Amino acid sequence: MGMFSLAATGSVLSLALAVLPPAARATELKVIAGGSMTAVLNELGPQFERTSGHKVTVQFGSTPQLIKQVASDTPFDVGVVPVEVFKDAAARERFAPGPTVDIARVGYGVAVRAGAPKPDVSSPEALKQTLRNTPSIAMLPESAAGAYVLSVFAKLGIADAMKAKIKLQSTPAQIPQAVAKGDAELGVFLTNVLAAPGVELAGPFPGDLQQELVFSAAVATKSAEADAAKAFISFLRTPASLTAIKAKGMTPG
Repeated sequence: MGMFSLAATGSVLSLALAVLPPAARATELKVIAGGSMTAVLNELGPQFERTSGHKVTVQFGSTPQLIKQVASDTPFDVGVVPVEVFKDAAARERFAPGPTVDIARVGYGVAVRAGAPKPDVSSPEALKQTLRNTPSIAMLPESAAGAYVLSVFAKLGIADAMKAKIKLQSTPAQIPQAVAKGDAELGVFLTNVLAAPGVELAGPFPGDLQQELVFSAAVATKSAEADAAKAFISFLRTPASLTAIKAKGMTPG
């Protein structure tokens, strides 16, 4: 009788494992993300691993890099990327049909080295004069955020004057680092990136010059782990995740 019960129990367990949905089994989730989401996902990724049992690998990149990566059909499961990625037709086809899910948004600002006098950026004219007077600016032009900053320079009529002042950086995190080390007088980028050790925010872009960069999420069309990918996106919308996003200087949704 005991042997029959043990066998029956084993059969039931095997059957249960066989019908478990994919999201209930541990898997490796490949995530691609905008570089300015680094601080948020470096915190939330491990939390999702602990609660789900899945392993999360995140590859960060600028918008042009992400578009090229996605359009080239490089394998991935989920993207948490600037909305500009979804505006590229070839890249959009690599994501599942339907609406994307907004995860976080953030505006633009100007930062100086900690302890340095803060320039006036309170109005478009004040920002224009501050930019014209500064000897150097750390930024990342090859990104969605960088492209918007360049458009602001153009709107202020100082695009040509700024070209010689720009100190090119290869990642968002290097922008505040360059300012903190004195390699550039100002950092001009997303405010969450500028909230870093050794620098202080002089202020946000003023008035109509302000705009928010939105990071949205979607599952890859060819993902073999679609259920786990959907679970990850849902996790990024939980109250605890929203709190973490706010703590990193971004607005949820």
